[in-house]
Amino acid sequence: MSTETASSNILNDKIHTASHQFEPLRGTLHGTLVMPRDPDYDEARRVWNGIVDKRPAMIVYCADADDVVTAVRFARSIDLRVAVRSGGHNVAGLSVCDGGMVIDLSRMKQIDVDADRRIVRAEAGLNLGEFDRATMAHGLATTTGVISDTGLAGLTLGGGFGKLGRKYGLTCDNLVAVEMVTADGQKRVASDRAHSDLFWAVRGGGGNFGIATAFHFRLHPLDPELLVCSLVYPFEQARAALRFYDQFARNAPDEVSADAAFTANPCGERFFSISACYAGAPESGRQVLETLMAFGSPLDCRLERLPYLQIQSNGDGAFPRGRRYYWKAQFLREIGDGAIDAVMGAYERSPSLSSLLVFQHVGGAISRVSGSESAYPHRDASFDCFPVAIWDDTAEDAVNVEWARGIWEALRPYSSGGVYANNLGEEGDERVKEAYGNNYARLASIKRQYDPDNFFRMNQNIAPA
Repeated sequence: MSTETASSNILNDKIHTASHQFEPLRGTLHGTLVMPRDPDYDEARRVWNGIVDKRPAMIVYCADADDVVTAVRFARSIDLRVAVRSGGHNVAGLSVCDGGMVIDLSRMKQIDVDADRRIVRAEAGLNLGEFDRATMAHGLATTTGVISDTGLAGLTLGGGFGKLGRKYGLTCDNLVAVEMVTADGQKRVASDRAHSDLFWAVRGGGGNFGIATAFHFRLHPLDPELLVCSLVYPFEQARAALRFYDQFARNAPDEVSADAAFTANPCGERFFSISACYAGAPESGRQVLETLMAFGSPLDCRLERLPYLQIQSNGDGAFPRGRRYYWKAQFLREIGDGAIDAVMGAYERSPSLSSLLVFQHVGGAISRVSGSESAYPHRDASFDCFPVAIWDDTAEDAVNVEWARGIWEALRPYSSGGVYANNLGEEGDERVKEAYGNNYARLASIKRQYDPDNFFRMNQNIAPA
């Protein structure tokens, strides 16, 4: 018997022995309790990243905020570890835990749009596609991410990059209030006028301070279709195209969001691609994006209007649930020749043809908010750069992880420092501190106030001061 199998058996025995403690919870919930003996347990414990294989003692599917209160109080009463899950997209699998309780919010999907006030109340179980569809039915939107089944809660609490970020700021910059259950099992509403320190912390500080059950966002008018430009360059033009992309992106108006990536096709051919959209008047956007299209000799070049909802789900096909994923990220202020040299050869050596090397465009309105305005500090970055290893065979875990780490190390000298918390894996306390920079000490102090026992520790953890 392997060590891994033996450990799994010991864990299962402990869960089975303790399960009689958990059964009373079932009758107190409006939602559903799933335990290891239940037929849907194996499906319920899965998350987006197929590399994650954890066995919680129970999964509580909450129907409402009262269920969250019940779950928190029950877990505290028997000193049970807790993980919190909405979309389950965290790359490190921190939304599920071995031997503890998963508080799952994915069935809490109420959303109410006040189109006159341009405000929306959205429960934490919504994914981004559900949120976008509900707000765009009124011609309104706010910044969200680019994979439609990502959980709204995790994206928001970590900051929230997206196609509208350069024009309207991060997802968390558009928050006006957050409904929460804190570690003492109490409901609170955090805003600029109530629990303002908590409100500051949850705008980028992740799940360290409680369980967000609903968010109140500002919304912005948006056309149902946006102008989009997509280009694909052969690999031999990648160096020049990446240099041009750097200049274009850093000088683009706020309406432009231009991401880039190294990709490959199933035949092994490598490419460099740029995808840009314009969140403004199409006539102005055409003039801007045509300068991007004029560069080099792309294999494919398109300029078209696409539905915003389609743009928001364009990444879905590259990141399906169940495949194996690993990445490490860091910020860049520019993509200079040294950084280009570091990535060119490294991408060619990627062991999986599904893997990507991504440059996500930030800056714009994001950069015009003070780094101390909220917990999210990295306002001076131009790009979030990360190699994304994607594969299927468990025997290839080590080589793919090593590839991603190697590119990250090669780029490290050119980084502006720091890391986006939503792109942070299990990388240790020092990297968590890098994610929050000068804001870390204040976050640790607020953590001490609202969660002195570090009850919420299955996250990119900020220890109480």
